[in-house]
Order: sequence, then structure tokens, then C-alpha cells
Amino acid sequence: MSSQKDSTARTLTVALLVCLVCSIFVAGAAVSLRPIQLENALLDRQRSILAIAGLGEPGMSRERIQSVYAERIVPRLVNLESGEFSDEFDPESFDPLVAAKDASLSRSLSSQEDIASIKRIERYSTIYMVETDGEIESVILPVRGYGLWSTLYGFLAVEASDLNTVVGLGFYQHGETPGLGGEVDNPRWRGIWPGKELFNEAGDPAIRVVKGGVDPQSPNARHQVDALAGATLTSDGVTNLLQFWLDENGFGPFIANLRAGGA
Repeated sequence: MSSQKDSTARTLTVALLVCLVCSIFVAGAAVSLRPIQLENALLDRQRSILAIAGLGEPGMSRERIQSVYAERIVPRLVNLESGEFSDEFDPESFDPLVAAKDASLSRSLSSQEDIASIKRIERYSTIYMVETDGEIESVILPVRGYGLWSTLYGFLAVEASDLNTVVGLGFYQHGETPGLGGEVDNPRWRGIWPGKELFNEAGDPAIRVVKGGVDPQSPNARHQVDALAGATLTSDGVTNLLQFWLDENGFGPFIANLRAGGA
């Protein structure tokens, strides 16, 4: 009996020691790899920004991505409530998604406000200016909102000349159904966004993804994009998230200030 107890105790002790050693190794690996993870996340974001700005190339090397980004992209921090540029945080390292979870850096949205189903809105966000020889060509805005199964995270690029004409729209992260809602990644669908207009004559967000296809004879055709086949809820989600981020709770105040020569 005593021998059995000793054997059980030794087994448990060995198991605990193995777990402890493995935990130490895992924790150490996580800490040591953290800088690499952050660097890769930054590189992925830069790659997505260059792609939506039309500056990306297939198979771009890390060095090429960093070089083009440094040469052409200028990140700026924006106070979403005032619509003005801010120096409160470093725009390159500031993470709006992390800020949205911090009660001191965000606020909750009412059900009427939250048409994008994101629950909370950060008080600051980073936008990206695409420049050539100091001349601003386009402005890239981070956007997000819920589709059918997931939150879609992406960027919307707008021509700086009118802050109305779409340069491009793309999503870098989502969990929509492959072949259906996942077609937001399809280059053909992404290719029908450039040239579309975001706002109507009254200055209200008018861009929409429409089921059944866009009627080219319609006066609203310039504000409309064909829905994804078999993915009504994902298509509606894209409409909702764009309507949200272009309106008063999103980048609406910033766009208005920039048009007026302020911000």
C-alpha cells in the first residue's frame, strides 16, 4: 500500500515538474518572440495600406515594402470627436483596436448609433496620407464592421482632391464564408469600387452595396456597388460599416474639416 502511494506521489511530482518546465519554456518563447510578432504585424499593416493605395506589387520584399511605405505614406493621428489632427499619441504605434477596449480611450455606442455592430468607438484613430513629392494624393481610413460571421477589418482609400471618390476598398482580416461572403477578397469585386462616390450632394454618406446589381441608368449608380452573390448579410455589413465610418460617429467630422482646409 505504501509502495503504491509512493509511486503515485512520484508520478504526480514528475508530471508537475514537466508542466512547470514546459510553462517556463512557453512563457520564455512568447516573450522572446513578441518583438518579432509586433514587427510582422506592422509589416502586414504596411503591406495592406500599400495595396489599397495602389502601390503594392505581387511578391514585394520586406525591404521594398518598408521603403515604399516610408517614401509615400504619412500616418497622422486624428481625434474622431473633434475631427482634428492630434499629437496625443504616436500615430505609427497607436492601435485603435486596443484603444476601443480601453474605457478611457473609447466610448460605448448606443444601438441606434452602432449600425456597424462594433459596440465601442475609439476616441483617436490613425489615418494615412499617400503623398508624392509632398502633394497629398489620397487619404486612407481604417474601417471595420460586422458581416455575417465576423468583424471585417479593412481600409478605405479616398481621393484627396474631393474626399469623395473611392480609390480602393480592401479587407485584411475577416471570417466570412469562403466562396460567399469571403468574396470580399475577390480582386474582381474589389476592382469595381474605384471611381464610386461616397457622398451625395447634401454631403451625407450614400455609398451602398445593392442586391440584384447596379442599374447603370440609375442616377444613384455612382454610389452603388453590386452585392456579393449569395452573401446578403456580408454585403449589408459592408454597407453598414461604410455608412458608420463616413458619418458623424466615425470620420465624418475629420472629412468635413479637411474639406474646409482645417484638421
